[in-house]
Amino acid sequence: MDGTVLVADDDRTIRTVLTQALTRAGCKVHATSSLTTLLRWVGEGKGDVVISDVMMPDGNGLEMLPKISQERPGLPVIVISAQNTIMTAIQAAEADAYDYLPKPFDLPDLMKRTARALELRQRAPVPQPVASTSIDDDGPEDLPLVGRTPAMQSLYRLVARVMNTDLPVLITGESGTGKSLIARVLHDFSDRRSLPFVSVDANDLTDLEGPARVMARARGGTILIEEIADIPDEIQARIVRMIDAPSETSARFIATSQRDLSPDASGSGRRVRDDLYYRLSGATIEVPPLRERVDDIALLTEHFLGRARRDGAPERWLSAPAVALFRSYVWPGNVRQLENAVRRLVLTSRTEEIGKAEVEAVLGAQPDVTPIAGGGDTQKLSASVMGHLRRYFDLHGNMLPPPGLYGRILKEVETPLIEIALEATGGNQAKCAELLGINRNTLRKKITNLDIHVTRRRKMM
Repeated sequence: MDGTVLVADDDRTIRTVLTQALTRAGCKVHATSSLTTLLRWVGEGKGDVVISDVMMPDGNGLEMLPKISQERPGLPVIVISAQNTIMTAIQAAEADAYDYLPKPFDLPDLMKRTARALELRQRAPVPQPVASTSIDDDGPEDLPLVGRTPAMQSLYRLVARVMNTDLPVLITGESGTGKSLIARVLHDFSDRRSLPFVSVDANDLTDLEGPARVMARARGGTILIEEIADIPDEIQARIVRMIDAPSETSARFIATSQRDLSPDASGSGRRVRDDLYYRLSGATIEVPPLRERVDDIALLTEHFLGRARRDGAPERWLSAPAVALFRSYVWPGNVRQLENAVRRLVLTSRTEEIGKAEVEAVLGAQPDVTPIAGGGDTQKLSASVMGHLRRYFDLHGNMLPPPGLYGRILKEVETPLIEIALEATGGNQAKCAELLGINRNTLRKKITNLDIHVTRRRKMM
């Protein structure tokens, strides 16, 4: 990396770590614990990129972004913050921050983002200053999205990036994950916040005049189409025409779905027209299920307990064994089911501390709740593979891995998949090919090329 980075953070350890890492990468670094000093450096023309904390002894890092933008238009500012909530991400986006990272941050990730910011700064022409927008001071503080896990931080950043665009948004995720809440955040904190937010389903569009009535109600605001995959094909065609219809006040379209609607999704799981999918998927937000962000469960539980207290319920908290039990369960109803469980516990508990036995009684009444075996890792395969690949790239520093990466990675996944499938089918290649969904001759060729040993057994699944 080539350039000068200004670092502002009141934590001496963070300043030291960033200074050493950036210097080793070839950058010049100026570090300070004061926003006043940072603004003076910016005014003197120093720095190609700024990395700044939010909460500083002499001010708020987000509030100084408009000053930096006015003083040095186009200077990228990367915001890092321990206040890692959806509100922080939205405020950073509204203040025109180049990027936002929650603390504790991943150092290699921050280095990559800094390198991209330096490259952008060196290539791009200096823009003219523009008037920035801000969130209303009376906006709701108790936002419906709670979580500090990496999955939720990625979601926050994506929401903040697409919030003030005109792109249609497709929000996917299991029931109870909060898809409609995210749609509401996209509207309530966008430039369209003063315009109507209209939620519609198939019943609103059954007759020919339905689309016209919906557009009239929206008046250029936001139209949310709930569970788009459950809408009949004929009505989906009307939605396509509604999106394409020219208008002086075009609404923004957001759709939700519990199913994967991408073109490569498997057969019965996909129930949406191609033309509608491509119109709605300008940006796609995938909401993680609760079992994939177990570390957020305690935070969500405290959030719902606090909400109950504010509504007049008695003081309640969960014992350590009760919290552990919450963490060890799969939540098929996701956050909505967790909230309902907390509400019931608040009402039924006879003591201030909610014990493990009370939690067992409530969870036992929930539908389809099963313990995670051993409370182990619940990460999706794709997320696990992504983490592995990121570490692999990070090990190579600024250099790329050797050529042929695609083939090597596919082999790493393909070999154990075929071996386990053969084991599960007792070595029966016809049964294994059917299980994998590939041609039998293709399977034989892969067994030979990958040097897989096949053992036949009588017992077959």
